[in-house]
This record gives sequence, C-alpha cells and structure tokens, in this order.
Amino acid sequence: MEEKKQEPEINQQEVKNEQADVKDEKKELNNKVDEIIKLKQELEEKDDRLKRLMAEFENYKKRSSKEREFLYGSILGDIVNSLLPVLDNLENAANTETADENYKQGVELVLKQFKDVLTANNVKEIEGVGSTFDPELHEAVSSVVDESLGEKEIKEVYRKGYKIGNKVIRHSMVVVAN
Repeated sequence: MEEKKQEPEINQQEVKNEQADVKDEKKELNNKVDEIIKLKQELEEKDDRLKRLMAEFENYKKRSSKEREFLYGSILGDIVNSLLPVLDNLENAANTETADENYKQGVELVLKQFKDVLTANNVKEIEGVGSTFDPELHEAVSSVVDESLGEKEIKEVYRKGYKIGNKVIRHSMVVVAN
C-alpha cells in the first residue's frame, strides 16, 4: 500500500507575516545601503577637501619660501650696493703708493677682510679685462680699435661690477675693443 505523504499545512497568515517581515528587512537593508552610500559620498567630499587644503598649504609654503628668499636677496643686494663705493675707495687706497708700508699693509688687510665678507655672502666680482663684453653684465662707456684684442673684448675696467648669484648688483663700466 502506498502511503500518502502528508504535506504540512500552510498557514496563510504565517506566510503573510513572513513576507511582511522580509519586506521590512529588505526596506531596512535598502535604508542602510542608502545611508552607507551617503556616508561614503560625504567621506569622499571631505577627503577631497582635505587633499585640496594640503595642496594649498604646500603651495603656500613654497610661495612664502620664495618670497623670503627674494626679500633676503633684495635686501642683501641693497646693502652690498651701498657698500660698494667704500670697497672702491679701499681698493684705490691699497693701490696708492705710500712711504708707510705698515699703513699700506693695514689697508690691504681691511680690503681682504671686506672681500672675504662679500664672498661669504655669495657676492662675486664680474669678470673684467680680457673677457667678452656682455650687456647684461657690463656697461660700455667707450670703445677703441685695438688689433691686438678680439672683437667685443674688454680692454679696460673703469669701475668693477658685482653680482649675487645671477643677479647683477652693479654693472662693470668698461672700455670695449673693436
């Protein structure tokens, strides 16, 4: 004999309750997913703002560093430029003939000390006699014809020029050949 398998009785109310529970859970899950998406967007926006602020701060640091360097160089250039006539006079005094050798030696020592201070501050003398004329470094006060010198070669320096790094503080006053 065949036995009939009994199917469990399905209670309609229980099914409806379970369906309602699934819908509620699904709705709650969708709400949580929406909340996660919203929080993720907020996080990305804040992360983007933070990256922009960090980049702005780095740019600010670089800009202020360049401004400080420029200001330092400008102030140093102004100070050195105001001291160059003193240097010229010391060089003239050192080149003047005198009977007092101790006096001459003292002037030469002061001149050497002055030049050492300039060198320590990256102040360099612009090349003079024998170099090629460069309008960015030299100021031609006259020109002469001299077959023994090359074209645009500096024959004589009236006043020495100086520069700090690549910035010219004072142009050399020169006589240019040919």
